[in-house]
This record gives sequence, structure tokens and C-alpha cells, in this order.
Amino acid sequence: MKRLYPAVIDKDEGSDYGISFPDFPGCVSAGSTPEEALAMGAEALSGHVAMMIADGDELPVPTPLAEIVDEPDENVVMHTLIPVVIPGRAKRINVTLDESLLEEIDSETNNRSGFLAEAARAELARRRAA
Repeated sequence: MKRLYPAVIDKDEGSDYGISFPDFPGCVSAGSTPEEALAMGAEALSGHVAMMIADGDELPVPTPLAEIVDEPDENVVMHTLIPVVIPGRAKRINVTLDESLLEEIDSETNNRSGFLAEAARAELARRRAA
């Protein structure tokens, strides 16, 4: 499942662009350009959400962009939405792979399922970006 969480990008004179998430106080990042701040922010938010899920914390419902209130001391450049993939429950499946490929995978990791899931996510991201 994917959720879109609001992000606020701001910039003070003489500083990089900052990015924060109203639904996740303390989750912040920055970049030298708005695009870099977005990329770094997406990574920070994804990691923050993963840690919350690992800790068993409930994720907040995304605040609509129209309800975002800027702090008076912020120099807001833009509001945007950042997609976050919320992992579902693990599901056992049967997969057939070449045994030499399995040997290569097993030589790189002790968690075959995790490795294959990570590889699948990376390939999906690559294809979506193309």
C-alpha cells in the first residue's frame, strides 16, 4: 500500500533547502537544491516509517495539503506530497530459480527472502523511473 504524506520545503538565507514532515515531527532532511531535498526527504521519511513499523507504532493518517499550517518563522518554498510504500504482511510463495543463482544469492546474504524482496523493490523503482 502507498500513502502520500505532506512535506514542507523551506530555505533560510545562506542555508540549504530543508524538508520536514508535519505528520512526523523530528523527521527532517536537507539538500542543496529543492530536488535534492525532495530525494533526501523521501529517503528519511521511508526510513522513519520503517522504524515506526518495526517498533509496532501506528502510522498517522496523512494530513491533507490544504490543512498544512506554516510556522511563522519558516521561509516556505513549497508544499508537496511524498509517496511512502507501507509494507504489508509477509506472504509465503513458491518461486522457481536456477540453483546456481540461488547459490550466488546465498553467498551474499543469510536472508534469501529479504534479499529477493529488496532486489524486486529496486527493480520496480528502476522501471518506474525509466
